[in-house]
Amino acid sequence: MNIAALAKQFDEEGYIVVEDFFDDGLMEHLDCVIRAYYGDNPDFWHNEEFLEKSHTEVVPWFPQREGNHDFDSIEQDERLQQLTNEVIGADWNSQYCMVMFSKQGTAGQAWHQDCPPDDPSRHNLNRLVYTSDIVDEIGGQTVVVPGSHKHGELPAGDPTGEFDDQVVLRPKKGTLVILHGHTWHRVMPIKGSDRFSTNYRAAPAGTPDDVTDVCVYRNMRYRFSDSSVIEERVTQA
Repeated sequence: MNIAALAKQFDEEGYIVVEDFFDDGLMEHLDCVIRAYYGDNPDFWHNEEFLEKSHTEVVPWFPQREGNHDFDSIEQDERLQQLTNEVIGADWNSQYCMVMFSKQGTAGQAWHQDCPPDDPSRHNLNRLVYTSDIVDEIGGQTVVVPGSHKHGELPAGDPTGEFDDQVVLRPKKGTLVILHGHTWHRVMPIKGSDRFSTNYRAAPAGTPDDVTDVCVYRNMRYRFSDSSVIEERVTQA
């Protein structure tokens, strides 16, 4: 693994994909833990307004907050820590581990930025781990626009419309995807079976803990702390 080359790619494109980063045995163990936690039909976490406007149907779980230590070994992985150092600098802060569940037949996630790009230096880092393959038969592919972390605010428009320069990612079991919080990204609808990913969020030194409280969608800005739409966004005529 050429850490310097990966960091350069991240700086240019706003994301990197490293296949076979994690051991199959660990991935299979965590996959079993995740599936046992969610069961067959977990309740959505967000309110109806958010689900309708955001075109986002994801049920989060924060295992470490509940005292679950199964996920600690990934966060403590020296290679992941070294790569994070190279990508966002020393003294970065680990935020939390968030498992994301999308049920078969749901919408996935609309285009969004995890935090407002008003200040380019203020952002989070998504370190995404996949415990099972994301294939076209299942759906749930991650879609990104390369370099968009430097393009400012996600343009208003169709929440799930396509961009000409978008790239579709199909991570396999054990893949690591690192994604800049300002990069325009979405998750395609879930078709064949349930979808899981685990996000070990981090942030550069000095970044406020609430950096991801406001999320930018193509039709709104949404604040999670009080479950409110703080800005309606419309396409200019």
